[in-house]
Amino acid sequence: MTALNVKNRTLFTHDNLQVMRGINNETIDLIYLDPPFNSKRNYAAPIGSQAAGAAFSDTWSLDDIKKEWVETLETENKALWAAITAAGYISGESMQAYLTYMAIRLIEMKRILKLTGSIYLHCDPTASHYLKLVMDGLFGKNNFRNEIAWKRATAHNDPKRYGNNSDRLLYYSGGEQATWNGSAVAVPKSLEEIEKAYPLRDDRGRYRAADLTGPSHGSSSGESSQSWSGYDINARGRVWSAPLTGTYAKWIEDNLVPNYRSIKGVHERLDVLDSVGLIHHPQKGRSGWPGLKRYAAADTGNPVQSLFTDISGFTNYNKGKEWTGYPTQKPLRLLERIIKASSNEGNMILDPFCGCATTCIAAEKLNRQWIGIDIEEKASDLVIKRLHKEIYNDALLKGGPLPDVIHRKSPPKRTDADAAIRSPNIKQTLYQKQNGRCAAPCEDGKSVGRALPIDIFEVDHISPRSKGGGDVDSNLQLLCPPCNRKKGNKTMTHLMELLGLNV
Repeated sequence: MTALNVKNRTLFTHDNLQVMRGINNETIDLIYLDPPFNSKRNYAAPIGSQAAGAAFSDTWSLDDIKKEWVETLETENKALWAAITAAGYISGESMQAYLTYMAIRLIEMKRILKLTGSIYLHCDPTASHYLKLVMDGLFGKNNFRNEIAWKRATAHNDPKRYGNNSDRLLYYSGGEQATWNGSAVAVPKSLEEIEKAYPLRDDRGRYRAADLTGPSHGSSSGESSQSWSGYDINARGRVWSAPLTGTYAKWIEDNLVPNYRSIKGVHERLDVLDSVGLIHHPQKGRSGWPGLKRYAAADTGNPVQSLFTDISGFTNYNKGKEWTGYPTQKPLRLLERIIKASSNEGNMILDPFCGCATTCIAAEKLNRQWIGIDIEEKASDLVIKRLHKEIYNDALLKGGPLPDVIHRKSPPKRTDADAAIRSPNIKQTLYQKQNGRCAAPCEDGKSVGRALPIDIFEVDHISPRSKGGGDVDSNLQLLCPPCNRKKGNKTMTHLMELLGLNV
């Protein structure tokens, strides 16, 4: 695994594109970004607030876009560039400029995010639909997890339309095995919900009688299909399903039966559960069926849904001590939920638009490492002030050490194996090397026996990044779009087999 070349608690005052280009491959566990929204507004913090002096313009034009960004997108991700230009035709040059600015940075975020990592892009309905196309094009539609709607204000008065009081968070994973700690952010049930979910009561408290069986799927052999305590499970076409994994099995082990989860025999587990009073038997004879007592004490709460209505944003009536005056400040509770759900203690969190430091504060509180980037000098002042006020003062009061924040104004330098990144003119070089032909002798691309125009081709990794391939000249080739789609993130051997060629 590549080592991260940036230290914990580092704050960069610089263009985030250049900073991220200097971070080693696949070294970040979680990225949260709250970029400009293309709202066509100018923002400034009020005089007298902690953030006084912080300001930015959220209006975009093609003059803001560098030629190299366009060339990179045009040559290396034609589908993504097509989506961006289509958005420009529909919503104008400002939207095209904004999406270009975002896409070139999201390319770097994809590179530095671990396969076990996650990214949350905070936006609003102004461009969320276009940004989702960009994210699909870069992170892959299969890595899309949720579009979260956050109710940032209780009400909003907008003339001649419904009140616009919600933002969007586009949540994508780096790969199939991304970190997810849903139980860490579950919302405790209310007393009313507990009483409804657990209507029975005994000396241990409230409980409900849950099913102790599962579908047989046609099998009538094995211990789980055999009678237990006089109950003929096979006659019901079911099998015994005494819990062995999951949160309830852990609760049983922690509170009632030491080493419970090490008991492999189904009947043995049933006997043990019965011996500690966890099986609810019918009161009259054996005409009924036993159930597993599930106690309210073990309830893990309600899973958080993709509609966040329980965390309020800042309004004129809801500022509180946390408010700094920063124009687009988000509440700590929102970032704490994201960080708890999608990272573990010690993981590295990156906020490339860290603004007033909310992500950095939340990460510090939750024992995560963090890197913040913002181009405005005022942001660095806010980060340090808030850390000292909201985190480090507590440490001093308790006699603990005061951690240092590393403030840098220059990008880091990569130290990983891919540090020698591809040549700027690599597409032209590869086109000449391949004599204008697709690297796969395919019929679909109609490249057999003749050359195709250079703008047809797409740059592809011979050995996929997910399998250790580097983003260097020697691992790059040109494929026609049909071959590139067939190959996906697989190897060239896989592509040749699909084309029916000997390898």
